Amino acid sequence: MPSHLSADRPAAQPPGRGSVDALISQTRRLKGDVDAVRRDATGEGSDHPRERWQRALYDLALHQLSDLDEHLAQLRDGPLPTAAPEPPAPAQGSLLSRVGSAEWNLLTDEASWSGELYQILGRDPAAPPLTLDELPSLVVDEDRPKLTAMVTNCLVDARPIDGEFRIARRGGDVRTVHMMGEPVLDTDGSTASMWAVLRDVSELRRSQRAVSETRDSLHHRQEAARSEQRLAVELQEAVLPPWRGSLRLPHRGPRTLDLASRHLPASTNTMIGGDWYDALELTDGETLLSVGDLTGQGVGVTSNMTMLLGAVRGMAMAGAQPGQLMAWLNQLLDATVQPALGSAVCCRYRPATHTLVWAQAGHPAPLLFRDGTGRALNAPDGVLLGATSGAAYGQAEETLQVGDLLLLHTDGLVPGHTGSAAANLLLGLAPRLAGNRTAEDCVRTVVEEFGESEREDNACVLVARVMS
Repeated sequence: MPSHLSADRPAAQPPGRGSVDALISQTRRLKGDVDAVRRDATGEGSDHPRERWQRALYDLALHQLSDLDEHLAQLRDGPLPTAAPEPPAPAQGSLLSRVGSAEWNLLTDEASWSGELYQILGRDPAAPPLTLDELPSLVVDEDRPKLTAMVTNCLVDARPIDGEFRIARRGGDVRTVHMMGEPVLDTDGSTASMWAVLRDVSELRRSQRAVSETRDSLHHRQEAARSEQRLAVELQEAVLPPWRGSLRLPHRGPRTLDLASRHLPASTNTMIGGDWYDALELTDGETLLSVGDLTGQGVGVTSNMTMLLGAVRGMAMAGAQPGQLMAWLNQLLDATVQPALGSAVCCRYRPATHTLVWAQAGHPAPLLFRDGTGRALNAPDGVLLGATSGAAYGQAEETLQVGDLLLLHTDGLVPGHTGSAAANLLLGLAPRLAGNRTAEDCVRTVVEEFGESEREDNACVLVARVMS
């Protein structure tokens, strides 16, 4: 094949076989390393968008390394002869075929193609190579102006060619071809010929599209999750009592409790669950205090939470005591179309006797702080809401004193800790809480200690200080 250099430049010497073999060895070692990392990092068979995106990227990298191996081998072995009747097919799964080359002499209107180019373009190796004027006949109609512009810029303005176009091969097979080329100048600086290398990049582009599509799918799924999370937060804020700071109750007599609460949303992309708090002054002068959560995520669980919160209020207003209220609530959740397990603690405070009557369903017990120390109240019997049809719930009583501080919370309040571990950390705040004047100051202390760190789940805290 004619030289691809201008007449006043000496031809470059081919690389030594040993140096190319060394590059091939390095490429194969890298391919093995990438494959090992891929096996460790990706879950085989997982349908999660992130896993699919990772697998697509690893596969693309491995395919490209395989093709680099093939291209280096072609560089070492040299091009196939033009008359080769059956050029070797690319390896199974290869993204790139062997690189083909061509040169078009503008003075004689002759063309010279390598054997690989016949294979790439789907041409009979016995047929004469196409001239520059004939080459567009292989290109799909939409891409012909692009090829014409590239060739014209190369021949007239001596610009390098670097672009892609689609060709239609026999049988209707459409392939994407990447073409790179330069003009070859004669001694007076005029363009004497044009040379180019071409490769079939159809499978490479397909793999890149797969990476892009899985990335877009992951992005859309994340955006949908964030949108659902924002909607869940908005719905939850609409459902929870619209208190900011201390809870305002329509007291008919002397104020008996100083109340404050806070809802702490998850700081990650985890869907917001159904955590709630509530305080309600009842018709008999007692006060209902409750916190709890439902399992699940997003808008659906917020809808269940709305139903549950309304049910708790209605049953308490009807005079149901905490133990009976829990039993009825369990039956209600068990009868829903989509039953949801949940936990809750429900209290009735009787100001006339300073008595707290409470029951729980699989929920952290209330914490009582008095004189700079704290303890968890002894828990009555209780199971998860919705876990056992017809379950009975015990209830306990505690006599409070003026100045006592009662803290109710959901299980996610202390990030990374649940149950007794979380309770012990909260009880450790007793000396600081003793120095706070109001319930809102106490909530602020809890939030400063546990609310500003990263949390996977949302949480609620409710504080009640006995005033009189």
